[in-house]
Amino acid sequence: MLSIKKKLGLIFAVLALFISSVASAKTTVYAAASLTNALQDIAVAYEKQYPNHELVFSFASSSTLAKQIEQGAPADIFISANNKWLQHLSAQGLTQKDSEKPLLGNDLVLIAPISSNLTEVDIAQGEWTALLDQQFLSVGDPDHVPAGQYFKEALTNLNLWDKVEAKLARGKDVRAALALVERGEVPLGVVYGTDAKVSEKVKIVGVFPQQSYTAVEYPMAILKGHNNPEVEDFYHYLQSPTAKNIFAGYGFSIK
Repeated sequence: MLSIKKKLGLIFAVLALFISSVASAKTTVYAAASLTNALQDIAVAYEKQYPNHELVFSFASSSTLAKQIEQGAPADIFISANNKWLQHLSAQGLTQKDSEKPLLGNDLVLIAPISSNLTEVDIAQGEWTALLDQQFLSVGDPDHVPAGQYFKEALTNLNLWDKVEAKLARGKDVRAALALVERGEVPLGVVYGTDAKVSEKVKIVGVFPQQSYTAVEYPMAILKGHNNPEVEDFYHYLQSPTAKNIFAGYGFSIK
């Protein structure tokens, strides 16, 4: 028979294991910068329902996040602002392929500071590019930021890319592009419609024709190597009515 001392030791060991398992119920989500506000609100709702589940977010350009994951960053879920970067990870066997699915959609818009005299422009006509003769337009870097890549595709199809390529203030992500317009450092910027909606310092002055660029899509996937069931819980919660209502409230379209 076990002595009292050994029994107590066994009890404490089990308790320690239980406490450790509760404390480790953490899900790390790497998500496109444009999802910041919506996911933070969703996290509040989720953690009220699951108080022992901790959510940790990393928001940045999808390309930056994908490269970090590729290099071994401890992410559990990846939500990209385009298919390119999710498929980049999928091709390397870093995602659970059966979890890959489109989650949201968005629009690409042209914004100006709220104090600007500019009210509305026809992006396809191109007269607005004359405003950049002595100034710059802020956008997520088209070399790697999805918003910038959608923008480049749109202007290439509208035969306007050559007029603006040299006039770009290239941000590290779409929120960096938004910030330049909010501060009035540039007269125009390109962001998603949802980014413009969360700011009181900018206004939408144009919407890019949908036929001019590939539809904006936010796919998500669970990454291989996660070690707790809470990851799948939050993955499914992102598709729940509560989460969908929050996403829709920020202007995202639901897939």
